[in-house]
Amino acid sequence: MAADKNITGVAILGSTGSVGRSTLAVIARNPDRFKVVALSAHQSIDLLLQQVIQFRPEYVVVTNAAAAVRFKAQLKDIANAPALLSAENGLIELVQMEAVDSVMAAIVGGAGLASTLAAADVGKNVLLANKEALVMAGELLLTAAAKSGARLLPIDSEHNAVLQCLANQSAHQPMRGVEHITLTASGGPFLKTPLEQLASVTPEQACAHPNWDMGRKISVDSATMMNKGLEVIEACFLFKLSPDQVKVLIHPQSLVHALVSYCDGSVLAHLGHPDMCVPIAHALGWPDRIVSGVASLSLADCANLEFYEPDAERFPCLTLALDAQRTGQAATIALNAANEVAVAAFLKSVIAYRDIYKVVATIVEQEKAIKIQSIEDVIRVDAEARNKAERLVASWF
Repeated sequence: MAADKNITGVAILGSTGSVGRSTLAVIARNPDRFKVVALSAHQSIDLLLQQVIQFRPEYVVVTNAAAAVRFKAQLKDIANAPALLSAENGLIELVQMEAVDSVMAAIVGGAGLASTLAAADVGKNVLLANKEALVMAGELLLTAAAKSGARLLPIDSEHNAVLQCLANQSAHQPMRGVEHITLTASGGPFLKTPLEQLASVTPEQACAHPNWDMGRKISVDSATMMNKGLEVIEACFLFKLSPDQVKVLIHPQSLVHALVSYCDGSVLAHLGHPDMCVPIAHALGWPDRIVSGVASLSLADCANLEFYEPDAERFPCLTLALDAQRTGQAATIALNAANEVAVAAFLKSVIAYRDIYKVVATIVEQEKAIKIQSIEDVIRVDAEARNKAERLVASWF
């Protein structure tokens, strides 16, 4: 643990991404509460170097081997430079360090799974910005947390909002008195686009999210609402709910992030500006409240708040994700893997926007319902689904 018991030692996995940058912004506003022990990036070494100079971590990992070589050369000019751990095993080493109390798991996609599980195995506070950890290995992650005493704190704005509405209940415990929860979705950039025009939308259009500043892959997932489907799967694991207890509403203003409906008729809602610093500050400071740098929301200054049921024809990926959750963990692994392949192909203009759903649906339909019992099972199912999706894309186009 951190040398000063009042200081929380933090490792940020994926520090150059949008969540990583926001995490560092919150830490900078609370220097008496947090110490950045470690940072990791894949290949954005120029930004990583700036972060190293400002926050002075003790350890750094660059997961791209070629970028790690370049970064090592740059570290020679830095006084009291951090130790550069190996690209292969460095992330696992980071999360197991005694000086690390909290791990921000912000590596996008399946690449962040092993380090997230490792953090849960050793009882860390795991700040889950990587939804794939639950989508791919929810049962394994929850089992690890139960054994070690790790605390899972969601960073997705919707799941964090649910946690804040749970009246002092904790995530990954059976919910007392909860009838259902509602996650909101902005509807993305194509909420009102005529359906016949969706076949011709470009990657640039899909990445132009109206409310959130996110990476390209996540922005496409928001446009297709696959991200909301993944979040429903995540919520089922995180809050021990059935798919029928997790509802989704379109809310274009992105001011109401989630609602929790109780058996007595009460509904608690979480409202706030659409800024990731809010859930990050909540999770970092848990159970205390700390300064996030985000202004309080004034309802008097808000326009009318709108809510709609999702259109299944416009957002078929949402229905696909719900069906996968009902089928089982192998199906959700295949869903996530195929979606990553399909979105990457779309961003390269290899396939059309509407083809993302077609690719993922084809792969998920082929997946057999098998029991996932180990990380090796996860890796195998994931690899098989990716290979199938890549061959499918290549054969179609």
